[in-house]
Amino acid sequence: MALPVRRPGPAPSTSRSTSATIQPNILRYLASVADVHGIDLRPVLKQVGLDETVMRSAALRVSYRQGSTVIRRAIELTGDPHLGMKVGAAQHLTAWGLLGLALMADDTLQAAVTTGVTYQNLSGAMVVWSAGPAGDDFELRVDLPDPGVDPGVAVFLVEEGLSSVVTLARLTLGSGFRPRLVEFAFRAPRQTAAYEDFFGCPVRSGATVSRLVIDHASARTAMPGRDPVTYASAIEMLDQHMSSRRHQQELLEVLEVSVAQSLPAVLSFAEQARQHASSERTLRRRLADCGTTYEAVVDGVRRERVEQLLLRQELTFRDIAHRAGFSDERALRRAVRRWHGTSPLRLRDRMVNGS
Repeated sequence: MALPVRRPGPAPSTSRSTSATIQPNILRYLASVADVHGIDLRPVLKQVGLDETVMRSAALRVSYRQGSTVIRRAIELTGDPHLGMKVGAAQHLTAWGLLGLALMADDTLQAAVTTGVTYQNLSGAMVVWSAGPAGDDFELRVDLPDPGVDPGVAVFLVEEGLSSVVTLARLTLGSGFRPRLVEFAFRAPRQTAAYEDFFGCPVRSGATVSRLVIDHASARTAMPGRDPVTYASAIEMLDQHMSSRRHQQELLEVLEVSVAQSLPAVLSFAEQARQHASSERTLRRRLADCGTTYEAVVDGVRRERVEQLLLRQELTFRDIAHRAGFSDERALRRAVRRWHGTSPLRLRDRMVNGS
């Protein structure tokens, strides 16, 4: 008797906090592609706290802010208008770990896409995926968790997301796979031929949503590695990981709120542990399971507070330093230099005037 195939539950909400931590798959492939350009991203990664040893850790999680900073700098250094597409084209299912195994063992391409959407928070994605029917066809939509993200980073993330899906489909089903249509919710760059060369189908820009449309026959193509037993086992383990990740994210969000509410003062780690009825050792271990530290959480909250305050032009840098919990303007300048590679004055100009 055939074992039942366990299908995943409903896809998660399309909302995602930009403070969430993700697997650094994109950054690893980005560093590899940048290297082809002759660009060494190690100094940039180190600047946001990601040295070579840390990047090799299987347990590593990076923040959305860290990822966006590295991507923005890589775009500037390479000058490649299609850097996101090249990073997506360089990927492989093995980078997705257990989720990649589940996708390969799934029933059809459409089923695999649905599974990927359901467990997207375990894939290292920096975008929000959703999928569903499009007439007789099937579509995969991609949105940004933060509509206010830097435009260059936004283009990179959408390109990387859609091109990685096509790449993985070709690795699984064969190089002849082509979507029916690709649409981008942004204006196309000057060089558009690269899009159609890669996707092998009509590509439109300026659409209401970024999406990839798969025709009816391709969507129902059987996965070559289909294995109901392997799929069911992988899904069971993914469910356990999802439950663990939810608890981890809840802890990070609670700590971030606590730190934000206490600024300009910063509660000590011992005080945070007492507030959460936990020992310091237990709280430190739980943060380590999240791939972070209390110092990194505080740093992230301060960074977000500084970026918000810089938009208020009536505030002096001394005011901003005080409200964000820095000892003086020099400490603020050092932090902004570490986060953005520039001064508070230039960062304010960039944020306010786009210069």
